[in-house]
Amino acid sequence: MATIRLTMAQALLKFLDNQYISVDGTETKFVKGVMGIFGHGNVTGIGEALERSPGDLAFIQGKNEQGMAHAATAYAKQKRRRQIWACTSSIGPGALNMVTAAATATVNRIPLLLLPGDNFACRQPDPVLQQLEVPGDYTVAATDAFRPVSRYWDRIVRPEQLMTAALQAMRVLTDPADTGAVTLALPQDTQTEAIDYPEAFFRKRVHIVDRLPPAPEAVRRAAEVIAAGRRPLIVAGGGVHYSGAAEALASFASDFGIPVAETQAGKSVLPWNHPLNLGGVGSTGTLAANKAAKEADVVIGIGTRYSDFTTASKSAFSQADVRFVNLNANAADAAKLAGTAVVGDALESLRALADALKNSGYRSGYADGEIAVLQEEWSREVDRLYSLDSADGLPQTRALGILNETLLPSDVIVCAAGSLPGDLHRLWRPAEPGTYHLEYGFSCMGYEVSGAFGAALAEPGRNVYALVGDGSYLMLHSELVTSLQEGVKVTVVLLDNNGFQCIHNLQRSRGSDGFGNEFRYRSSATGRLDGECLPIDYAAHARSLGANAVTVRTAEELREALLQAREGKTSTLIEVKVLPGTNTGDYESWWRVDVPEVSVSPKVNEARQREEAHTEKAAQRTIR
Repeated sequence: MATIRLTMAQALLKFLDNQYISVDGTETKFVKGVMGIFGHGNVTGIGEALERSPGDLAFIQGKNEQGMAHAATAYAKQKRRRQIWACTSSIGPGALNMVTAAATATVNRIPLLLLPGDNFACRQPDPVLQQLEVPGDYTVAATDAFRPVSRYWDRIVRPEQLMTAALQAMRVLTDPADTGAVTLALPQDTQTEAIDYPEAFFRKRVHIVDRLPPAPEAVRRAAEVIAAGRRPLIVAGGGVHYSGAAEALASFASDFGIPVAETQAGKSVLPWNHPLNLGGVGSTGTLAANKAAKEADVVIGIGTRYSDFTTASKSAFSQADVRFVNLNANAADAAKLAGTAVVGDALESLRALADALKNSGYRSGYADGEIAVLQEEWSREVDRLYSLDSADGLPQTRALGILNETLLPSDVIVCAAGSLPGDLHRLWRPAEPGTYHLEYGFSCMGYEVSGAFGAALAEPGRNVYALVGDGSYLMLHSELVTSLQEGVKVTVVLLDNNGFQCIHNLQRSRGSDGFGNEFRYRSSATGRLDGECLPIDYAAHARSLGANAVTVRTAEELREALLQAREGKTSTLIEVKVLPGTNTGDYESWWRVDVPEVSVSPKVNEARQREEAHTEKAAQRTIR
């Protein structure tokens, strides 16, 4: 058997460089390259391999380990999980910085390959710099923190173990039903050890992703449930995007007259003005979708994991006899809410279910024009919110209206946390699939700028915009520098409302007077953070990093700044001063956030009573 002598790190890169994925006969090189920050745990292992023998793998220098891992996640999401960047770090804090990103990828079912350095396998230099010592168990290291947030985790303490671990990693990374973060912890001495690897390990491998067909009996059962309903509602999730099933969904909805509501991950599967699209559903949903949800007798979930925001903490679908049909590649998701499970690829399942319903002659029982009335009512509300004006400053919904009107239909927006995801889910009007990139499975503050960089890497022909609040920007903006370094243009639209106003609004709606969420000086009179607002100049900060930047305060200034940024060649930050508290509210929806049972505040006690009333109504849904 022919062999080649390589270090474990060299062998790992050579292996990754020869991995391909095939979907519907289209073959794609799976690993584009490696993003990394070097330290003593990886610089002479993977670092040397990337310097001397990278093959066709590109290298991007991250500026924060969490940031670069978010960028890799966003890249894979925008590529519909068909191409990835791996991420490498040193041991200790460098590795642990990626734990949050690992959880973000896993919750959102996005493939992310993490290659953190680890303690010496030989244990001779003990304790090494940045080693986490656990006296009762010396097998524990900082990288064990990745175990609960990874779909696959392994520690390679001997170079020959790479061959098994790498194949297992690829199995999970290319699995449409059970993908997420994959962590291969790499002790720094093992990275540099060499053995004779069989050449067959490095042959080109094509991982074929077959479209899993649903079981005929499952399709029959699902068709029976749907056929018994008169007011069905489709809930379209991210699985529709990943399966490439947008056209099939549109045909299915039209053939049977079934309106479509969207999760955050599913939004943009249909154009906003499609005659059956009711928009976002649940806690951050539209009035149209939430009205339809309350009346639905059958809910057809396609590629959704039914988060508490989608179900409004299990209160959105309130008909006593409502039934669920769940089309999902993941069996656990298909079984949720006591639904009739159709386990399979979304595209294949839609086709099979359509055939079954056509044979029965099914058509929903909505009255002529009923869906159009819901859409028109909501469209008027969006127009109103988009046109709001105030003598005190720029309302947030008005700023989003200018953005929606000015951006091109093919432009991509990226967002993750704060009040913006709720506003966008309700108000944003996407015209093309893949242009609405929300990370809301984990709602990870700091994803936005990094995610925009990753999305721009994946979509070099499109303009990409990070929509971010000042709170999220302060948490993580490191990869703005990387975008400048790589010449990958992103536009950061920073809506500055002086704090964590989303949570500020939430706490006040539950009886608080507002505490600890606005960016204010500590008052000498009260001893609390209720003094003057901090005068932070975000545009000046961005300019200091090398980006173009401007501060705007009016709708006209924002529109002009967006047009200039579109024509520019360099990443730009547009700081938009918006009025706090001018985001959207709930539209016949609820989100469970429990209020203290006992408080010295009458307002909190009243809020507790309101929450208990909602909770009691939702309790009957908990068995689902």
